[in-house]
Amino acid sequence: MTEETEDVLAIAGRWVAEGETVALATVVETWGSSPRPPGSRLAITASGRLAGSVSGGCIEGAVAEAARAVMASGRPQLLTFGVTNERAWEVGLACGGTVTVFVEKLA
Repeated sequence: MTEETEDVLAIAGRWVAEGETVALATVVETWGSSPRPPGSRLAITASGRLAGSVSGGCIEGAVAEAARAVMASGRPQLLTFGVTNERAWEVGLACGGTVTVFVEKLA
């Protein structure tokens, strides 16, 4: 684990201790262009706080939206985001690729 990953986990732990409902998103697989490597994490609270990153910004909004659904239902989700080489620049990636993110509720 990197120091950054540990920081996200520590922050998520503090939020849980404060009584927040928290979801954790983790990059589990990448192919091609990916701004963040597997193991990168994003913690999201029901109140809208964020810590960490799973993409450098280009899919964070969609992941946060899925996290809200996960927090409400309690059911984890496996999300896959893919970008063709032709559309890559539109979403801020240097070239096409795929990122798979697992989202789970912590508390």
